[in-house]
Amino acid sequence: MGVSTSAPDEGVAVVTVDFPPVNALPVRGWYDLAAAVRAAGADPKVRCVVLTAEGRGFNAGVDIKEIQRATGPEAILGANQGCAEAFAAVYECEVPLVAAVHGFCLGGGIGLVGNADAIVASEDATFGLPELDRGALGAATHLARLVPQHLMRTLYYTSRTVTAEELHRHGSVWRVVPREGLREAALELAREIAAKDGRLVRLAKAAINGIDPVDVRRSYRFEQGFTFEANLSGVADRVRDTFGTEKREDKS
Repeated sequence: MGVSTSAPDEGVAVVTVDFPPVNALPVRGWYDLAAAVRAAGADPKVRCVVLTAEGRGFNAGVDIKEIQRATGPEAILGANQGCAEAFAAVYECEVPLVAAVHGFCLGGGIGLVGNADAIVASEDATFGLPELDRGALGAATHLARLVPQHLMRTLYYTSRTVTAEELHRHGSVWRVVPREGLREAALELAREIAAKDGRLVRLAKAAINGIDPVDVRRSYRFEQGFTFEANLSGVADRVRDTFGTEKREDKS
C-alpha cells in the first residue's frame, strides 16, 4: 500500500499508487506521490514516466473521511496543499508523463491527468469532478485541459462524468484500450517517447510548458481560495457530510 516506483523498461519509470479500497489519498499520500514523480523525472536515466494505479480505479480524490475526522483545519489545509504539490509535480516532471487510467478518475484524479502529457485509458474509465457534491471546489483548471470550456462548466456544475471514449473524441485521451491491455498500451507509448534523445526530451518538456497559455499552478491555487472560503463559511462541512444529497436553498 502507498506509492511505489519501478523501472520495467530502459528509460521508463512507472509510479504506481495503491491506497485501497478506492485510491482516495490521505494527505501524506499526495505528498508521497509528488515526491515519487519528482524523483522519477529527475533521474537522468529516465526519459518518460508512467503514472498508474492498482485497485478498482485510478483515483477517487481526497480521503474525505480523514477530513471529517479532523477537529481543526489541518486536514483540509493539508489536503489542499498536498494536492497542489502532486498536481504540480506531474506538470513539472522533467520528462513527459503518461497517465494510465482505469475505472474512476475523480476529483484529485482530474488534477493529475489534466496535468499529464498524455493519457491512455481503459474502456471502463470515467472522468469527473464531483466537487460540488463533496463540499469542495478546484481542479476546473485541469478539467479545462481535457474538454472544451462549455462542457467543462456543465460537468463542473452537475458533477457528471464522461467516458474515456468521449475524451478520446475530444482529443485529450491518446488511446482507449481493454482493461487488460492498459499497462502495455501505456508502456508502448512511454517506450516510443523514451527512445528519443534524453536531453532533447527534457528540453522539449520545458519548452512546451513554457508556451502553455495557462499557469496551472497559479490557476489552481486561485480556485483553492474559494475552497477555503467554503470551509470557513461552514457550507463545505454541510455538503460534505451528506455527499450533496441534501438540497438546501441559499438564503444569503
